[in-house]
Amino acid sequence: MTNSAKLAAEVLKEHRASIDRLDAILVYTLGERFKHTQAVGKLKAEHDLPPSDPNREAGQIARLEDLAKEADLDPEFAKKFLNFIIAEVIQHHKQHQS
Repeated sequence: MTNSAKLAAEVLKEHRASIDRLDAILVYTLGERFKHTQAVGKLKAEHDLPPSDPNREAGQIARLEDLAKEADLDPEFAKKFLNFIIAEVIQHHKQHQS
């Protein structure tokens, strides 16, 4: 292996280690987020509130799109990601109401 290839392999290893740490942060962050949305779902069920709030969801999507632009992340990807999370949360809220 050339010195250039060895250097590239070391840089690749460092990038992958960072990616692994960031993946862990994402998983723990999502776990924490879902703990709170589960609590919201229980609260909504206890007080006969609807499982979804379209105005809140639209505001969150717009906010996330702005954050994505600031973070140099594709806003469409961010929107799809949040829509996926919102759909999952609504399913959880519906489960609490049954």
